Parts: sequence; C-alpha cells; structure tokens
Amino acid sequence: MPFFRWVVAVGVLLIGCSAGLYKATDYPELKQVDLTVLREEPDGTCTVRWTDPFDLVERTGPYQCDPERDPVLKAPDYEPGTDLGWETGFVLAEGPDKGALHSLDEDDDIGESLDVADELLLVGLLLTVVGLFGGNIRSLARLSGMNPAVVRRAEQLRETAVRTAQDHARAVEAVRRAWRPLHDELVRERIGRLPIAELPGAAADHLPVTELERNGIGSVRHVLDEGAWGVAHASGLGRREAERVWAAARRAADEVGQDTTLRLDADRPDARTAELLNTLRVLVEAGPAARDAAEAGDRLAAALEEGLSDAAPAAGWRQMLNAGPQERRCVPRAVAELRKLLKEAEREGLAERLNQTSVDLLRVADDDPVGLSARVDFAIRPQEYYALLSEVADDALRTTTEPGTDRNR
Repeated sequence: MPFFRWVVAVGVLLIGCSAGLYKATDYPELKQVDLTVLREEPDGTCTVRWTDPFDLVERTGPYQCDPERDPVLKAPDYEPGTDLGWETGFVLAEGPDKGALHSLDEDDDIGESLDVADELLLVGLLLTVVGLFGGNIRSLARLSGMNPAVVRRAEQLRETAVRTAQDHARAVEAVRRAWRPLHDELVRERIGRLPIAELPGAAADHLPVTELERNGIGSVRHVLDEGAWGVAHASGLGRREAERVWAAARRAADEVGQDTTLRLDADRPDARTAELLNTLRVLVEAGPAARDAAEAGDRLAAALEEGLSDAAPAAGWRQMLNAGPQERRCVPRAVAELRKLLKEAEREGLAERLNQTSVDLLRVADDDPVGLSARVDFAIRPQEYYALLSEVADDALRTTTEPGTDRNR
C-alpha cells in the first residue's frame, strides 16, 4: 500500500544513514592485550604493565580498570603474596602512538556518534517493521476474495470442454471433406443431364433458350462452366441477358444440390468412398452422445469463459494485488458463479462425459484404403451411417453458398 511503502522507505533510509555514520566514524584500529595491574585504587584507577605486541617490549602506564570485575582478578587474590592483579585492555594498532594503551572512555566524540548511529538504526528498524506489518495487513484485506483453487478447476474444465467441442468439430469436418467431392461430382453429373430448357423461369422470364441451344449451349452445367461472360461470347447475347441465364443456371444447380442424396456403395467402394466410410465410422462409434457432449461443452466453455474473465484476479495474490477496485468488487460474484457451474458439472458428471467423448472421437480411422472394417460396420448398421451423413450434409448445404460448382465463374 502507498502509505506503508513510504514508511518502509523512511525506515530503510534511516538504517542506511546509521550504516553510513558507523562507516564514517574514525574508530581507531585496536589490538587486545593482557594487563598486569601493579597498583589499583578503589575507583578503578590503576597503574598497569603490558607487553607491546608490536615492539615486544614491556611498557607501564595509567589505566582505568573495571572496579566491578571479579575480586579473584584483583590483588592480592590474583597472585597471593604479591600486589599484582589482572585486567584486559586495548592498544593502538596504527599511528604514531602504536602500541600505547587506549581507553574507550577517552573517545567521547566517537561514543556520541555511535550512540546516534544506534538510535538511527533502532528507529529505522522500528519503522521498517511497522511498514511491512501494516502493508501486509492491508494486502491481506485486498486478498480476501482470492480463491485460486476454484479458478484453477474452472480453467481445467473449460479446457476440457473446448477440447471436446474441437475434437467433435474436427471429426465432422473430416466427414464433410470426404463427402464434398463425391457430392459435387454427383451434382455435376445431374446438371450435365439437365437441359437448358428446364432452367427455372425459362418461360416466365423469357430466357433465350432457343438461341442458346442453337449456339451449342444445351445443358445447365454448360452454362455454369462457361460463366456469364462465356455465355455472352458463345451465344452473342448481351451482358445483362447472359447474366440472367447464368443466375437461372445457378439456381437450378442449387436446387439439384439440395435434392441430391449420396448413396454409399460399400461392396465395391473406390478410395474416396472408403475414406468417407472411415470418417463416418468415428462419429458412428462415438454415437449421438458425442454430439450432445460437444454442444454441452460449447455452452459450458462460453459460461466458464465469462466467469473466468471477471474472476481473473482471484487466481493468485499477484493478480489480486494488481487488480483495480472495480475488478476486485466483481470477484466474489464471479467466483460464486464459477463454483455454481463446477457443482452443476460435477453433479451431472459432465467432465467424465467430455473426457470420454474426446477419447472416442480421437480414435484413428481405419487407414486401409478399402476401409474393410468400416465397410463391415456399415453393412451391419447402414441406417446410422446414412442418418449421420444426412445430418452432416444438410448442415454443409445450409452453410455453403454453392453446392456443386464455382459461383464466381
């Protein structure tokens, strides 16, 4: 949170100042040595002897001993029969007074600097702790609606639903691709046998049928193959008249395409018929439940997608902290909706149905060019194959603008 970030920033700044003050303080380099106390007053004023660790000579001088140290370190208990005691001290390790005794009490300025550094460090640590604790409390309040488990389960279920719908769509598209050339070829044969005189509205629209026949254009397929420009060139008709003839031929081809039913010859199938039987078998084996599961998967994926969009901040602490106030307000409702959808799917066993449907639809069709197993299965239940083929063909004819020829000719 912004306020507590500033508190932490000030705390870190004070800690940095304390570290800088420690570093800037000119504290002498010292070395600890043992001191032999030659004489000691009750207030701790002593005369001591020590060995200079650098010149290795004995030196004597005044020193302020610790009057509160253990009595066994003082004379005469330290060495009975003598007036000697023991203390520890520090000598300078650098400078012109190297080897001389040094007392911390003599460095008042250094002591004051260290005291200030200690106070800055203490205040900085206190502010840092307060900022971190307060910021986390505020963050926890923002994370109150987080529910990554629900979001994760919803995402997994959506992926399953989308995958099942896509698997079914691919299986249907495989049938459509195998059916299309066979259907188109049959339509072309039929419109090739359809005389020009039977064009829709030939009499009512006063189409120049006789003139077309006189110029060698005798069938509907011939008109469609030539195109409007070709008809005009071959017959000498004007552009608009030729376009009227071509449009009538187009309507005739559409009607033939809608009325043409493909019959499957499983006894002596060619490669294209075998391919169609193979692709049909995948959907027949999956059964009507596959289509129902795919449609349910489509609906469920759409509903989950909408809920997941609003519940996105609930996926984790990072997303929740980065979300705006309006987004966080939408989270509880969205998570509740996702939870409801998950419970309904669990109650209906939808996830298991979707997974099973995907397994059924992903079965590889028979790679045998003659489609022996598919032919045998077709012979056993031809009604199911024809019903499925009719469903796929009707859907293809509804969504395709030209069933048998190129409309742009």
